[in-house]
Amino acid sequence: MKLHELITAAVSYDCGDPKRIQHFMKVYAFAQTIGESEGLSPREMEILGAAAVLHDIGIRECERKYGSCEGELQQVEGVPVAREILGGLGADEELTERVCFLIAHHHTYAGIDSDDWQILVEADFLVNIFEDNMSAEAVKQVCDRIFRTVSGKMLLKKLYLS
Repeated sequence: MKLHELITAAVSYDCGDPKRIQHFMKVYAFAQTIGESEGLSPREMEILGAAAVLHDIGIRECERKYGSCEGELQQVEGVPVAREILGGLGADEELTERVCFLIAHHHTYAGIDSDDWQILVEADFLVNIFEDNMSAEAVKQVCDRIFRTVSGKMLLKKLYLS
C-alpha cells in the first residue's frame, strides 16, 4: 500500500467535507514530523502515517447512526471503515491491525504504551487545540498531562505557549 493512495482514498471517502480532509492532513503532517524527529523506524512511520490519515474516518458513520461524533463513538465506528479502505488498497494484516488499534484508541489517553499511539494523540491535539480555540490554560494542562515526546512538546510550546 502506498500512502498517497490511502490519502486519495480518504479524500474520496470524505468528499465534499474540506474541514475533515484538512484536519486529517494536518494531523498527518504533525505525526510525520514528530515521528521522524523521535526516530521511528520506516515501518513505524508507515503505520503512524496511515493511522493519522484514518484516525477520524468513523465520523460520518457516527453522525449517521447517532447524530454525534463523540470521541468514543469515533473509536468504534472508525475501525470497520478503516479495514475496508485498507483492505481495498492491499494493506498487509499487521499494518491493518495496528492502524485499527490506533484508531480505536486515539481518544484514550490512559495507558499509552507505544510511540505510535503517543505521537498520534499529540498530533491530533496539536490540530484540535487550534480548531477548538482552546484557552492557554487548557493548552498548558494538555502539555503537562498528555504530551511526552520532546518534539511534540516543542511544537506545542512554539505554536501555542510562546
